[in-house]
Amino acid sequence: MTTQDSKLQFDTMDAGDFKDFAKAMTDYIAEYLENIRDRQVVPSVKPGYLRPLLPDQAPEKPEPWTAVMADIERVVMSGVTHWHSPRFHAYFPTANSYPSIVADMLSGAIACIGFTWIASPACTELEVVMLDWLGQMLGLPDEFLARSGGEAGGVIQGTASEATLVALLGAKAQAMQRIKEDHPDWTDSEIVSKLVGYCNKQAHSSVERAGLLGGVKLRLLKPDAKRCLRGDILRTAMEEDISKGLIPFYVVATLGTTSSCTFDDVDEIGDVCQVHNVWLHVDAAYAGSAFICPEFRYLMKGIHKADSFNFNPHKWMLVNFDCSALWLKKPRWIVDAFNVDPLYLKHDQQGSAPDYRHWQIPLGRRFRALKLWFVLRLYGVENLQKHIRKHVALAHLFEKLCISDERFELFEEVTMGLVCFRLKGSNELNEELLRRINGRGKIHLVPSKIDDVYFLRLAICSRFTEESDIHFSWDEVKASAEEVFKSYKE
Repeated sequence: MTTQDSKLQFDTMDAGDFKDFAKAMTDYIAEYLENIRDRQVVPSVKPGYLRPLLPDQAPEKPEPWTAVMADIERVVMSGVTHWHSPRFHAYFPTANSYPSIVADMLSGAIACIGFTWIASPACTELEVVMLDWLGQMLGLPDEFLARSGGEAGGVIQGTASEATLVALLGAKAQAMQRIKEDHPDWTDSEIVSKLVGYCNKQAHSSVERAGLLGGVKLRLLKPDAKRCLRGDILRTAMEEDISKGLIPFYVVATLGTTSSCTFDDVDEIGDVCQVHNVWLHVDAAYAGSAFICPEFRYLMKGIHKADSFNFNPHKWMLVNFDCSALWLKKPRWIVDAFNVDPLYLKHDQQGSAPDYRHWQIPLGRRFRALKLWFVLRLYGVENLQKHIRKHVALAHLFEKLCISDERFELFEEVTMGLVCFRLKGSNELNEELLRRINGRGKIHLVPSKIDDVYFLRLAICSRFTEESDIHFSWDEVKASAEEVFKSYKE
């Protein structure tokens, strides 16, 4: 077989075809996003809908790209929940922007696996600088940044869940070394059986999951009346455990809880952690993006007392998933815990730059810093701040509409882009309200429950959302409430 024959047999898309395909896809994406408001937010499909739409087996012969494009609406879009619709208000936002999409194209083209510096120097070095840029934008203390000249620095994880587990494992390694020095006769299993971590009962479920994966006890503490974990609550819990022979080693403070976007008191918690030599990790997955706006930084008071800090630019800062930023004051505890150094991964520049494979759970990593670089340059800090402030203002607009109707009440103070609200009355009444809202198919919300109180969450998710969309969503809520009250009267 000649080289030409090989090319004909295996390379079914040349550069010209790629340009045509990519141009067609770019046009499709732009039209999809610009007209996303017109699509039904949640699809009306049932589990298993897709299999009958496809052949039973993969094609033996290559198909033209035009055939694939022709099937996108029929196969894929018919089953897509449109997270970027201005009428999607569930969960928290997932970020999206044209600069980030283009950066992902370049990342896919370079297709490096940047586990070491030498595997692709730009992949590591751009990440180091971008995490410094981002940290400065948030107002993080210099002791978190690589530019400080110490060992500290930032790294891009896949998710906040990974960041929480990475920090826990670093805290575990640090605690075990310290305890072994004091008790050289204790075995590893004896030490691990005594370790205990803490978080707000309202912390994300991934914090509890990190405890399970890390093989340690984790206590979920009841917060105060404002759903805030305070220093005195933590201190009491630690003293109880110490009296039982347990060893506190790790605390997660949440800035912006998932259920209702409340904020733990990092300053007070940090004081308790310092007294007991306990690692403090701060999880600001959603709300952390808002700290690029100086007026919200009061919520992170005491951040200098933390050992690690994480937030997700891929939630609210226009950087497409996945991009979760984690800063570590002393990454050596992570590196030592994860360091497996086979000969084939060694290189001459070891020690001169981070090898990020030691800072994370997986070995492989994509060139994700490109997305940050593109977004920060093509938006600029000023426009990113405007984006955050606009979403917060839209949430306050919905809040104002809620409190203007005497049938409704707020469950939580509105601080960011989330409104927690309910009909005055029973949980059953509000469960029926949500069924009616989502059943109408015009907007999409999800509920939560705290202290046996069921409420609805409306998050501002799309960068396309305008005041008119908020009024539309409020009209849907009111119409659904009318249906509920009518059905109850009948």
